[in-house]
Amino acid sequence: MGWWQVNADTLADSRFVVSPLAEATASLKTLERGTAAHPGERAWLGTHLPAYRERQARDPITALLIRAALGRTWNADFLTPTPFDDTEPAFEQEVARIRETPPQAARADLTVSLGGPLPARLHRGDLPERTADLLEWVWRETVLPYWPRRRRIIEADVIARTARLSQGGWAATLDDMRPGMRWLGESRLQVSTHDYPPRELSGARLMFVPVTPSQTWVSWDAAHRHAVVYPCSGALADAGRAPVPEALGRLLGPARANALMLLDTPKSTTQLVALTGQGLGSVGRHLKVLLDCRLIRRRRAGRSVFYDRTEAGEVLVNAQRNGLPTAPS
Repeated sequence: MGWWQVNADTLADSRFVVSPLAEATASLKTLERGTAAHPGERAWLGTHLPAYRERQARDPITALLIRAALGRTWNADFLTPTPFDDTEPAFEQEVARIRETPPQAARADLTVSLGGPLPARLHRGDLPERTADLLEWVWRETVLPYWPRRRRIIEADVIARTARLSQGGWAATLDDMRPGMRWLGESRLQVSTHDYPPRELSGARLMFVPVTPSQTWVSWDAAHRHAVVYPCSGALADAGRAPVPEALGRLLGPARANALMLLDTPKSTTQLVALTGQGLGSVGRHLKVLLDCRLIRRRRAGRSVFYDRTEAGEVLVNAQRNGLPTAPS
């Protein structure tokens, strides 16, 4: 297994980071593989996969390049640079790092991801530019139209994990972050089930980067910055969730009904703001009405307050989902 030695100072200085480039790269990986497990992700894939395959068919060099870059067990390092660790950068700022990769470095990375020599058609100097061009297309055509909603999902994931960190520590936060990842104890973080050499992270910056597609990888820049890219909990939940039932929307109002639907699991006010895109005041007013009607309840966990549906709220939602009449016919 692959694990990192992570001391207390590194954990204390770690942070969650939003990366538009990581979101585009995760989307590229999904398009290239052509499969998705989550209903919302499958709907997105069905919309954009034909155009992606058409583009790759017109450009066989780039198609071969991406297959080589994704490899079998390792991504080519130049394809997945470690994200910036300060404020959220613009996508154009991030993808410029790929475009500026020296061609010889890109070819060396591809040799590693392939696990053998490069095909003759990839012995060329424009591989970084081709990779950047494709990622720009993926971002513009398949991610940017959905980015405001996806970003809200990412923000909600960060909020939930931060709350879990305060309640259960790093073990509770990291164990389900990505497949094969778990806290081993004794300052050891298992990041993969593959047999990679251990890495010492003392003094390094450790970043956790959520993305909405069901994709995951790790990356690092020398010994200074390490990143774990992981799929959000409930990835693309907005796209895959059933719409608010019309009758429930008429009864409660669409926004209030949406809040009730979201509270199938406990969520904080901040999470609801991130998921709905409504203002804090609006969400607070909806919660108060739902509380007064005893459709939801409020619970405190440490310094955080969470809301979820009561039994009465569950009955109301399930009646609509199951198509049961809400009044005598």
